Amino acid sequence: MAFALLTSVAPVYGLYTSFFPALLYMLFGTGRHVSTGTFAVVSLMTGSVVERLVPEPLQSNGTIPAEAALLEAQRIGVAAAMAFLVGLLMTGMFTLHLGFLSTYLSEPVVKAFTCGAALHVVVSQLQSLLGLPLPRPAGCFAIFKTLASVAEALPLSNTAELLISGFCLAVLVPIKEINNRYRSRLWVPIPGEIIMVLLATGICFASSLNTHYKVQVVGHLPAGFPQPQLPALHLLPQLLGDTVALTFVAYAISVSLAMIYAEKHHYAIDPNQELLAHGLSNLVSSLFTCFPSSATLATTNILESAGGRTQLSGLFTSAVVLVVLLWIGPLFYYLPKAVLACINVTSLRQMFLQFQDLPELWRISPIDFTLWVVTWLSVVVLNVDLGLAVGVVFSMMTVVCRTQRAECSVLGRAGDTEIYKPVKYNSKCFEIPGVKIISYQAPIYYGNRSFFRDTLSQLVGLNQEGEKHEDQAPGIELKMDISTVESNVSVLDKKPGSGVSVQAVILDCSGVSFVDAAGAHLLIQVCVECQKAGMQIHLASCNAGVLQTLRSCGLLHHLPPQQIFVTVHDAVSNLQQTMESMEMKDPTIWV
Repeated sequence: MAFALLTSVAPVYGLYTSFFPALLYMLFGTGRHVSTGTFAVVSLMTGSVVERLVPEPLQSNGTIPAEAALLEAQRIGVAAAMAFLVGLLMTGMFTLHLGFLSTYLSEPVVKAFTCGAALHVVVSQLQSLLGLPLPRPAGCFAIFKTLASVAEALPLSNTAELLISGFCLAVLVPIKEINNRYRSRLWVPIPGEIIMVLLATGICFASSLNTHYKVQVVGHLPAGFPQPQLPALHLLPQLLGDTVALTFVAYAISVSLAMIYAEKHHYAIDPNQELLAHGLSNLVSSLFTCFPSSATLATTNILESAGGRTQLSGLFTSAVVLVVLLWIGPLFYYLPKAVLACINVTSLRQMFLQFQDLPELWRISPIDFTLWVVTWLSVVVLNVDLGLAVGVVFSMMTVVCRTQRAECSVLGRAGDTEIYKPVKYNSKCFEIPGVKIISYQAPIYYGNRSFFRDTLSQLVGLNQEGEKHEDQAPGIELKMDISTVESNVSVLDKKPGSGVSVQAVILDCSGVSFVDAAGAHLLIQVCVECQKAGMQIHLASCNAGVLQTLRSCGLLHHLPPQQIFVTVHDAVSNLQQTMESMEMKDPTIWV
């Protein structure tokens, strides 16, 4: 009922939305601990569309019952049409096997998105907490517009509703803290919301607060089920843009929540099957005047802490809602709406606690920290759907930027082992004289080909024309056909710092996941330039996909198969044997 207020419809429709989707998800869902129904973020996004298409008159107190009923019918018509379209889109995504889209929602994006959306929910509840009849702004800067309206109308606050809100928050917040801190000692969580609903309803009924102090109450809750009917299908073209964003948000929340508990309890979910489960839940429930639903954070937490282990728990949840719909519902006539608003605010406590994870996130990855902050600011400043889009795009940009500027390091051999590590970070590893082992930990594609070429040229000593730098080999230049008494050992057996120029380059491709056409042509160009400069280039640890692309682009015309090796050590051993055999065949000039 509390989340129905966020959707700008009557509270009874929140009960309907908590009943039908839970039954359908029980049959088709794969998350064993997921509870489906009303969720704050989804309700808020739906409510913004409802308020825009069917705005409520500012002087709602003087509205006659017939006009109020017509207004309510129009509003639930819009919400049900959105649920129908959400179900249609999710079912279509299931048919096209688009469940993989959930992989593009990184953990920082999901957490920042839910935290920012929670702030939207809190601000939207201020008018109910203070008893102010204010319109709900939509679009960018909605939070700031709402805060400005509340600040202007603050002297008009209803004192009775303000006291009710303060008392409810003073009771619910400590109870939430006790439930969280002593969860292991409590047999069941303290039902603070139920206690507060019963207490507030009794006080309002006994004191007639709705008539004496103009406290807004829930009103009549009809017993039984609504008659099935088609939603307002003529509104679908107007709702398409908003519903597409809502669909992705609902699916992102549902799959993220299911993945969290699946990982915690060591089982797997099927993201594509989740599309079907939530799609059918919204599609069928829209026929019973329900608004869009998704997995719910608060009830899922309660369900998991209470010991629920299978989807059958949804059956018992629906049974409780059924009892309310058939018999108990009319008793909530005098329930103040301010109490429902307080329940909304306190249910978001866990989302705001995510701020505590930011210091640890900064220590682990500053890039993920930046992604979290950018997503949160976008959600707060712009809007919920636009903020999510900005977060996903920025997340992809961070991946692209990291592949564009990936590290290209020189490897050295660790003692007499077959292990090769970056010389920059390992003082015990030394380079093999005359050989440069280059490791690149990123795909080679059109976006980073220029950076890769510049870095590789700098490391091996090539200039822009593909010639060797003059200062690359200070000291003695080694000839391949003449040896001196002082250099009567193999080139590869010289110690570091002897001033030997680079005679061979080994490119470690173990970190190269793929190569596109532009990257393949670049590698061919590098091979040709190295050969012109008197350096042999060797490839090592290439995967099958990379090799296939290189072959298709004609690399074997410039690089013989004998210079492609399975491991870096194989390439080094082959070079050592080749150089030693050449030294044995070459004449020695005694001076």
